[in-house]
Amino acid sequence: MEIERLKKLANDARKDLVNFLRDMVRIPSLSGQEGKVAQRVKEEMEKSGFDEVFLDGIGNVVGRIGTGRIRILYDAHMDTVDIGDRKSWRRDPFAADYKGGIVYGRGACDDKAGVACAIYGGKLIVDLGVKGDFTLYVAASVEEESAGGKGIAYLLEKDRLNPHFVLLAEPTSLNIVRGHKGRVGVKVSLKGKSAHAGTPWKGINAIYKMARLVEKIERLNKKLPSFPPLGKGTISVTKIECERASLNAVPDNCAIYVDRRTNTRETLERVKRELSALMGSEGKLEILPKFFRAWELPRKHPLVISCRESFMNLFGTNPKVLLWPFCSNGSYTMGERMIPTIIFGPGEERFTHTTFEQVKVEHLIKAAMLYALLPDMISGKYKEIFSSRIIL
Repeated sequence: MEIERLKKLANDARKDLVNFLRDMVRIPSLSGQEGKVAQRVKEEMEKSGFDEVFLDGIGNVVGRIGTGRIRILYDAHMDTVDIGDRKSWRRDPFAADYKGGIVYGRGACDDKAGVACAIYGGKLIVDLGVKGDFTLYVAASVEEESAGGKGIAYLLEKDRLNPHFVLLAEPTSLNIVRGHKGRVGVKVSLKGKSAHAGTPWKGINAIYKMARLVEKIERLNKKLPSFPPLGKGTISVTKIECERASLNAVPDNCAIYVDRRTNTRETLERVKRELSALMGSEGKLEILPKFFRAWELPRKHPLVISCRESFMNLFGTNPKVLLWPFCSNGSYTMGERMIPTIIFGPGEERFTHTTFEQVKVEHLIKAAMLYALLPDMISGKYKEIFSSRIIL
């Protein structure tokens, strides 16, 4: 691929790329409410010259370029978290302000920037006339924030895209992420005995019981073992709730929600045993909604090397190759399905889910260029490895 021509086309597309991202940011798209933004995404894919574009049964938008043997999937999600208290935003979260080379607003970073760049990476491939031995699928998926993997699971199980490689276009500060911790959400409920608050000794305060359990969980976090390569797991209490008859009654119930991050050696059974040991014979433990596996792709895997060399060819520097403490659709693609997966995208992690969410336009241009170069790099450099099926 002609690198200088790619760079010129990418910079020529700057205005259109920014305007497309701003259009998406202006359309609220909470999980399960992606319909309007999906139509805008579909329109942009069609305008960009994709060979095929379709909206699937769950609401994912899928575009295809090429018909080569090596199948590559780029996935970015259209849904966002809620804005929270609107008064805490200095800028309108849906105005998509553009100032000083930065686009602001909910979803600007996580993950509509990834959607925009993946599509424009495909557009650059079309505009350059690249005809490598690859089939590139670009998917704008639904319900990543609320259902962790529901959209991408549909792509693989129902749409049957069956990729050999996956790139998740999440905000990584243009670093290459080759693995991350797993995650499991747990609801723990304890019962007490109700009584009038004027005679509390006649009841059993469920909040007090839960407070003691919360302290045990805090101590457990410090004791969790560390295993390479992902290091130490974590456990955090993220929410507490209590249903009560009135404010002057001793509560007879209390529940907490726990976020447990795991390394590659920690299983769901282990997490259950840990919490059950702290709870003793009391209470109820409920998994919410599933166990998202930790995963790691070897540093010398062809996909990691291809992405690293693409970055070096474009920008003349060595990218950082990292392991993440966060969780993504990679828990499904690599953790469950064992499809070689990396994460690379525009935007800084520190701006995700915040009231000052933003993305640099320079990140957009660079990500789109890498997305355009990577499929040809994989199909050209690793054709022999693909043919021998040594891809893990």
